[in-house]
Amino acid sequence: MIYIVRINNKEYEVEVERGRANIIKATEITQSVDAPSAPQPTASATERAAVTAPATNAKVVAAPMPGTILDIKATPGKKVNKGEVLLILEAMKMENEIVAPEDGMVAQVFVTKGATVTTGDSLISIQ
Repeated sequence: MIYIVRINNKEYEVEVERGRANIIKATEITQSVDAPSAPQPTASATERAAVTAPATNAKVVAAPMPGTILDIKATPGKKVNKGEVLLILEAMKMENEIVAPEDGMVAQVFVTKGATVTTGDSLISIQ
């Protein structure tokens, strides 16, 4: 099933299949009083990874390679230190630790255990 989820003025089209959720596309929501609402262009996975939330200045941690999420060590609201393991990504039968790029607090976790991700997909945001 495909769902539209709105978070921090962004719409995410999420496909859920057998307990796994994958972000299909992300769209920036802009509202103008004078102009009718028009669909916004879809961001690619690489652009999604580079985007930071304007209100919270959150840094998005992106998948460095395609693989499957084996374990998620971080939860929203948890304080993390630079280099701390956020999640485990399995790629080519190897377990890769995805670590925090900086000190901060986990704002959002975009993936679930068992989800398949591609290079550049958003995994976690840290503010």
